[in-house]
Amino acid sequence: MKAKVVFHVDWDEEKRLVMALNNMANLLKEVSVEDSEICLVANGASVALFRRNPAPAYASQMDDLSGKGVRFLVCGNSLRNFDILREALLDPCEVVKAGIVELVRLQAEGFAYIKP
Repeated sequence: MKAKVVFHVDWDEEKRLVMALNNMANLLKEVSVEDSEICLVANGASVALFRRNPAPAYASQMDDLSGKGVRFLVCGNSLRNFDILREALLDPCEVVKAGIVELVRLQAEGFAYIKP
């Protein structure tokens, strides 16, 4: 089975992000890295969760998942709205212009949408 999945977080709630990270890890226990494309799109207030300082407890889990091909896509519009610089983000993060457009694009490409 080829798993194409996009997880979406938009609230500044660590427990939702941790749930998404755990869901991704569990998915990769069942579906090989080679048979999966997994992304997380963060927009709205959730972009604050991806700041490097202070280092969040889940940063190492993000690094591990990134090493397995998971992409962490952070909304550039939201970063501007919350005055967060790209340089302040954790290393695995990629900035996309608009998170909502990225969600639409991924779903149009057949990604399953998961909202923890």
